[in-house]
Amino acid sequence: MTEPALVTETVTLSQDDLQIAAYLAQPQALGSYPGIVVLQEIFGVNEHIRDVTERIAKLGYVAIAPALFQRQAPGFETGYTAEAIEIGRGYAMQTTASELLSDIQSAIDYLKTLPQVKKDGFGCIGFCFGGHVTYLAATLPDIKAAASFYGAGIATRTFGGGNPTISLTPQIKGTLYGFFGTEDASIPQDQVEQIEKELENYNISHRVFRYDGADHGFFCDRRASYNPQAAADAWEQVQQLFKTVLAT
Repeated sequence: MTEPALVTETVTLSQDDLQIAAYLAQPQALGSYPGIVVLQEIFGVNEHIRDVTERIAKLGYVAIAPALFQRQAPGFETGYTAEAIEIGRGYAMQTTASELLSDIQSAIDYLKTLPQVKKDGFGCIGFCFGGHVTYLAATLPDIKAAASFYGAGIATRTFGGGNPTISLTPQIKGTLYGFFGTEDASIPQDQVEQIEKELENYNISHRVFRYDGADHGFFCDRRASYNPQAAADAWEQVQQLFKTVLAT
């Protein structure tokens, strides 16, 4: 089966005096497509994130990955070395919730300017740092479907201080899917249970997936922790989420 042809480019999101780079992928064929925001790991909008953005576009969406470290390190992208982890964590610690929400809204607003993008609801998907940011982004009114992959710290901290991100659960507007590995030391299972309980308490449409034997980063085929079985199942669930909520 021939894969759909894509148009990919780096675009600029204007936000006051800040210019944010973003990777955009969309089907070449004319049509009307839902928009998806892809939220990076601490490693920047690197090859893996660009690949995910393209995979989503091939499913019939217009996908955009904004550079969430634009303020800290414009153009930053790296691989998965121990040194890169330390550098990326440092940049992540400098972000704030308000700035992240503003950057994501800028990406959504950019998508709204594209004639082929549907304007009645958007999705987001994020990994690692971006998985936590996805939980935050789910509070935006435009986000109707959110897929959060192994976002450490949702239950224990936020970006820039204040109450943990989990305290914002009542503000989630749409459906949220959470994906976690049982061997992920950065997200103890009691925190996963806390997240699930909070989603239940506030009647948020959700599903939480736990993958036995999977570690942090199990979706990324560039990492040693890649788990093909868990990644394949999670990808099927993401497709189901976006198709059910956004493509109908």
